[in-house]
Amino acid sequence: MSQLIYQYSYLQMLDFLTTVAFLLNGVKEGNPVVRWAISAAPSPVLGLLLVKLAAIALGVYCWHTGKLRLLSKINIGFAALIAWNLFSLILKSAQPVSGSILQ
Repeated sequence: MSQLIYQYSYLQMLDFLTTVAFLLNGVKEGNPVVRWAISAAPSPVLGLLLVKLAAIALGVYCWHTGKLRLLSKINIGFAALIAWNLFSLILKSAQPVSGSILQ
């Protein structure tokens, strides 16, 4: 049971990292709440970190109150989102290089 909250927290960390990678590559945040937090905070990373801390607090609340099925579904959604983020980053950064596996 406690595995769910660990997975959730890990997925939040991965989403944080992929979002930072997007921002570093000039990709705008798609979530309007996160986009607002990034622009309202003294630094984009701090805004994103605060959103992720709030998300983890909500995950802990779900876990603590026994909403484990909901937490499982959210984990599946975040796992798919992170896979999409990584796929998008790979596509964005892929450039033909001599001897590359992508040629």
